[in-house]
Amino acid sequence: MIVEIILVCFLAKIKHFKIKYLFYSWTFYPILIAQCMLILFEFSIFFDTYFFVRFVPLVEPAIILSFVFALFVYRLYRPAIIGSGFIFLGTVLNKLVIAQNGGKMPAFPSFSYITGYLTPEMFGSVDSLHILGNADTKLKFLTDYLDFGYSILSIGDVFIHLFFCIMLYFLIKAVNIQFCNQKN
Repeated sequence: MIVEIILVCFLAKIKHFKIKYLFYSWTFYPILIAQCMLILFEFSIFFDTYFFVRFVPLVEPAIILSFVFALFVYRLYRPAIIGSGFIFLGTVLNKLVIAQNGGKMPAFPSFSYITGYLTPEMFGSVDSLHILGNADTKLKFLTDYLDFGYSILSIGDVFIHLFFCIMLYFLIKAVNIQFCNQKN
C-alpha cells in the first residue's frame, strides 16, 4: 500500500489539497493504524519473522473497515460504492484464477527475490494459498506478478486496492473542504 499512498498523495497535491489536514481529523487515525499494521506485517518478513503472516487475511478487511468513520462523518457514500465495486471485481478475478489453478494463487516473483522478501523455498511453507507459478499456470495475466519487492499483487489485488485509493483521495478532499470552510 505504500505505492498507493504515494500516488494518492501526489494526485492530491496536484489538485492543491493539503495532506496535513488529514491529521486534523480523528477519522484518519483508524486508517493510519491499519496501514501501519500492514506495513509492519509486510516488512517483518525481511527480518525472517513469519508470526504475522497468519494475520494478513484479517488486515485487508481491517483496512476497509478503518474507513467506516470517515465514510459517515464526511458522507463519502459515492466513493465507497465505487470502491466497493472495485473490491467486488478484484475478488471475482482473484477467485477465478484460484479456481482455475486448483485452489492456489500462482505467484511470479522477480524483484522480491532481489530484495530478499521471498525465496523459492518459502512457497508452500509460509501460507497455504500461494504457489510458485510455472508453465502450467492458467490465466497467468490474473496471477500475482506485479512485484514491488515487498509485495506481489495480481490485477485483482490492484482493483481491491483501488478502494483504498479512492477513499483516501476523497477523504483528503473532504478534510480540505472542511478546513477551508472553518477558516472562512
